[in-house]
Amino acid sequence: MPLDHRRVPGPEESQSPLLFVPSSAQDGEAPPAQEASRDPTALQPLFARVGLLSQAKGSAYVELDGGTKVLCAVAGPREAAGGGGGGGGEPRGRLVCEFRRAPFSGRGARSRPGEREPELSLALQEALEPAVRLARYPRAQLEVSALVLQDGGSALAAALCAAGLALADAGVELYDLVAACALCRPPSGGEWLLQPREAEERAAAARLTVALLPSLNQVAGLLGSGQGGAPDSWAQALRLALDGCQRLYPLLRQSLLRAAKRAATAEPSEEEDAAEAPAATTGT
Repeated sequence: MPLDHRRVPGPEESQSPLLFVPSSAQDGEAPPAQEASRDPTALQPLFARVGLLSQAKGSAYVELDGGTKVLCAVAGPREAAGGGGGGGGEPRGRLVCEFRRAPFSGRGARSRPGEREPELSLALQEALEPAVRLARYPRAQLEVSALVLQDGGSALAAALCAAGLALADAGVELYDLVAACALCRPPSGGEWLLQPREAEERAAAARLTVALLPSLNQVAGLLGSGQGGAPDSWAQALRLALDGCQRLYPLLRQSLLRAAKRAATAEPSEEEDAAEAPAATTGT
């Protein structure tokens, strides 16, 4: 009988590795000790890197300690298909945003990647438009694409931070950077949690995402849903989110400064290589 060499032979009897994983870890829930020690006002450690994609005009990568990983790219400005975005008077530029989740971004019984993508793409666009000087790009179109590689919670807020860094890396004129924070409220009606993780978002009774222009102290975007309680509770969540955005702003600025220093050190070496090439040619 011929063998199928395209398949890797395995044992006839085997057990799933999920049998050795605790049930709380399979459901994505945090251990009780971790939930008890959770500071509601604490920010997740954030890693940001600017200028990763060489083929894009501007790019940025943002990763949160909870596991969220977002890659954002900017293309343009290029000529818009239907002219400027302004209705009358001076034509303005147009900002087109796309929010996508990779098929492998989530785990467990989560929603399919394409279910909320149009809604989140619109929220991304509405939060970025106040930060971009679209009047300086008449009849042009800027394209922003955010891809969630892994969703560990607060994905839209991480995408907003990455998009602001990518626009700045592309040389687009901005009024300010965009800093964003997400919050959720547990079903028990306790305190709002800043930058929730995946398990906290899944069990939340209410969610809120706030985008801020920190230097101007202007709210650029606001997206909330769920049963958050009285209006005073939503006001408390908004104050907590604004404070978190202000604390996040220096980290985003430092990532841009590091990228500018890397670009400044790389330019002299490229000029030296270009100057040495003609000298080597004349010597032969």
